[in-house]
Amino acid sequence: MKYFITGGSGFLGASLVSKLIERGDQVTVFDDLSRGDQKRLQKDFDKINFIRGDVRKKKQILNNSKGHNYFIHLAAINGTENFYTKPQSVIDVSVRGVLNAVEACKVNNIPNFVLASSSEVYQKPKTFPTKENVELVIPDIHNSRYSYGGGKIISELICLNYYKDFFEKLIIFRPHNVYGPAMGNEHVIPQLIHKVNSAIKNKKRKIVIKGSGNQSRTFIYIDDFTNALIKTIDEGKHRNIYHIGNSEETNIKQLSKKIMHHMGVNLTLESSSPPEGETDKRLPDNKKIVDLGYNQNVSLDEGLKKTINWYVS
Repeated sequence: MKYFITGGSGFLGASLVSKLIERGDQVTVFDDLSRGDQKRLQKDFDKINFIRGDVRKKKQILNNSKGHNYFIHLAAINGTENFYTKPQSVIDVSVRGVLNAVEACKVNNIPNFVLASSSEVYQKPKTFPTKENVELVIPDIHNSRYSYGGGKIISELICLNYYKDFFEKLIIFRPHNVYGPAMGNEHVIPQLIHKVNSAIKNKKRKIVIKGSGNQSRTFIYIDDFTNALIKTIDEGKHRNIYHIGNSEETNIKQLSKKIMHHMGVNLTLESSSPPEGETDKRLPDNKKIVDLGYNQNVSLDEGLKKTINWYVS
């Protein structure tokens, strides 16, 4: 198979590229490197076709995506800090990018499309575990915190309706807190690792966490995520949406204590004001990927050890 992957040098993308190359597929990576890192592709760089380009530039996508079987659209500006500080860019990449992507598929007759959505489409879910078909709501359109989640909801709407009858296979997946080495620094796990490491170096006895620490999430290690994503791409059903995440719920206090334990220190946790628009709880119903054959192979403790070793080595 020939895969065209936007955002292929990002954290999720590079892991997917590696697995596809490993099984003998042909891969074109299309990335402007504004958030991705070409070093992530170093192991497979001589085996891929790398194109530096911007998903917001329609001609670039049209010209470079010809001749592929699958279009996998991962390109995005994520990281919670960016939602507050760069909402215009976040929305621009989400909306303009996906419009250009589906247009390229139609023009170049690419029949299979996979969209990376996000758990951020759930802001105030009413039921737990949350199924993929619940109502999606933006609580406050004035709050830039929702620029990313809102952009993903629009992206899903475009994919499912813009060329409704064109695609032979259209898959949407919503990842839930994927983590691991080299994931960047804008996410909760690396931020906590850096805080604990700084406290150790400066002989401090506490770290400050955002909010009360009772906010809960599920976390999935990058290798488990990639295996689940490939199963979803290969075996998922047309026009279906899939959660890719685990079912083990962990709050930020528990997560912080696990990280401290693996770093050999016991610090006091000090709460602070939560960011405006913070979501208290996300817990996905992952039955659909379990039915495809997904099993969690890396526990949270094991994954945290690997991630900590990468960040503090």
